Amino acid sequence: MKNIPSLDAQALLKTYGLRADKKLGQNFLQDDSALIKIVEAAEILPDDFVLEIGPGLGSLTRYLAASSSQVTAVELDRDLLPPLKATLKPYSNVKIIHADILELNIADIIHQPNYIVAANIPYNITSAIIRHLLESENKPRRIVLTIQKEVAERICAKPGDLSLLALSVQVYGKPSIHAIIPAESFHPVPKVDSAILRIDIYDEPLIEKDLINTFFKLTKAGFSQKRKMLHNSLASGLHVSTAESESLLKQAAIESKRRAETLSIDEWKILCQKYR
Repeated sequence: MKNIPSLDAQALLKTYGLRADKKLGQNFLQDDSALIKIVEAAEILPDDFVLEIGPGLGSLTRYLAASSSQVTAVELDRDLLPPLKATLKPYSNVKIIHADILELNIADIIHQPNYIVAANIPYNITSAIIRHLLESENKPRRIVLTIQKEVAERICAKPGDLSLLALSVQVYGKPSIHAIIPAESFHPVPKVDSAILRIDIYDEPLIEKDLINTFFKLTKAGFSQKRKMLHNSLASGLHVSTAESESLLKQAAIESKRRAETLSIDEWKILCQKYR
């Protein structure tokens, strides 16, 4: 990876008469040390297959290609395809797909098991992309994303400060923050710093498959009015009486006056079993 030249995003965009598209949340990561940290966090082996979402100008793609067997890069912005292809011309192991990742069945484009996802993704679709990957028929073994620092911290939260996003990730895998990337590492410069989030996917979710829909139903209800006590938010979210929600919580041995963010995944699991 030492022989990979630096990429000047601003100059490359200018060459092709382009600008970063704010509507698509484009902030191009061009700091070489940060790009290397992403690859290191991904722990890519020479025979690994990698899925990259939003390769942009190809700055990270080059490092992924140099470390893996094959990279499938999915880019939504048609205007970026010419500079992207030019950047990646020296790399024969990169396949570029022009599409919206959220509209793709990932199993249709990645046929190998145990693949890795590595990407610098737009802040505004972080939750949607993570859930799309985690609910895919062919799940990756590891996901490494550059996302807004505050969101990464929320995802890695512990019981007492959990959010619906944190639960929806932690039920499928173990999240951790591997590095902080300052805003100045991007072009254009965003208003906030980023973090490299790594999610190591469990062989099986912490909630049984036949309960996973119930899990999301109950957690969504529990966080629907998160400032309220759990018996009230569950009653409102599930459209049942307070007496019924209190009875459910009593069966699960959970204090009804607690709030949703204080429950652990194990407690949500018990609640799911009693709700059935």
